[in-house]
Amino acid sequence: MRTGVNPGPHTGANLPSLRSHNSALVLDLLRTAGEGGISRLELAESTGLTPQAVSKITARLRAEGLAAGAGQRASTGGKPRTVLRLVPAAAHAVGLHLDRDELTAVVVDLAGTPVAVLTAPFDLGAGAAEVVETAAAQVESVRAEAERRAKASNAPGATDAPDTPGAANPAGTSKQAGPGRLLGVGVALPGPLDHTAGVLGRVTGFPRWDGFPLRDGLAARLGLPVVLDKDTNAAALGLALRGPGDSFAYLHLGTGLGAGLVLGGALYRGDRTGAGEFGHQVIQLDGPLCDCGNRGCIEALCMAAVARGDLAEAARVLGAGAANLVGLLDIDRVLLGGRAVVAAEERFVTGVGAVLDERARGPVVPVAVADGGTHPVAEGAAQLVLAPVFGHARVFGRGRPG
Repeated sequence: MRTGVNPGPHTGANLPSLRSHNSALVLDLLRTAGEGGISRLELAESTGLTPQAVSKITARLRAEGLAAGAGQRASTGGKPRTVLRLVPAAAHAVGLHLDRDELTAVVVDLAGTPVAVLTAPFDLGAGAAEVVETAAAQVESVRAEAERRAKASNAPGATDAPDTPGAANPAGTSKQAGPGRLLGVGVALPGPLDHTAGVLGRVTGFPRWDGFPLRDGLAARLGLPVVLDKDTNAAALGLALRGPGDSFAYLHLGTGLGAGLVLGGALYRGDRTGAGEFGHQVIQLDGPLCDCGNRGCIEALCMAAVARGDLAEAARVLGAGAANLVGLLDIDRVLLGGRAVVAAEERFVTGVGAVLDERARGPVVPVAVADGGTHPVAEGAAQLVLAPVFGHARVFGRGRPG
């Protein structure tokens, strides 16, 4: 058993100061075990904690409604083992994606499963007061929708709808335990921004946002904890949590172009959240003017190609930028996302892959469409709130939220 202030993944420490850390380890193992559950003995073996410590933690989690019994498992000797599982509906988080022209809000349960989603037209340039009020109203609306669905699921004779998977309650029934407590709101939008201070920078195309404390403004309006990050970072975080712990670049082509970087399984932001400003690398010195003020940015070239319907050129430009990242960072794979990519997945995967193949100096790095759910940025934003609950500090990498 290892002890100290930096225990590794799924390794606990029998120290009072690490009680919350140990609880997070146990919660994460309950989460990954799924509905089948996991026994206290298995929890002790996986974490390195004593059986007594595990018993205390699981008793507390059951009292808080976060864990419940999942039956018994036959033992090779002695009495059958009691199996425990996570109660996903015990708590939720909201993820907000503030795009330049669209606002998406999603409520996810502790297992990361979306239980309600709302999308509406949106104007990021409408002004701070209006944007904060619109975002807050969308949070309240999606919470109400999640509660409505939970009540419908609990109604006599009701069954869980396919798009709103139920989660058993602490008593062990098959219905949802209600909307659960809300842990906070994760907000993702285009950068640049300072995620630690919760302050926006000169958002490309909307420089008036520079210096606005969006996190604190929205938290004051909602009366809830709020975490702020770039859209690409949020999506990359969600992908890293379900991935193999490797290094990859998530390239998001939507109303703009950016990247989320995951190195060695950890999200890399840089100390000022400046990493991943992929769209503003200059690849044509005398190229067209970009909204950021420079000329020949990959974003300006790629977005112009998409606008005129030349997807082959857009993919070629995107591939050139991706090849630069591969050469600089020696990453394992490139993942593509965003509405422009979703509308023509095969064209972009093939086009970007061809450029990487042409410029490869070693093994060719694979290219694929990111499997980040229907709303990867909004769902990733919710994980900004949920990931620390399960002890996933490692995936935050440099510049972890305070």
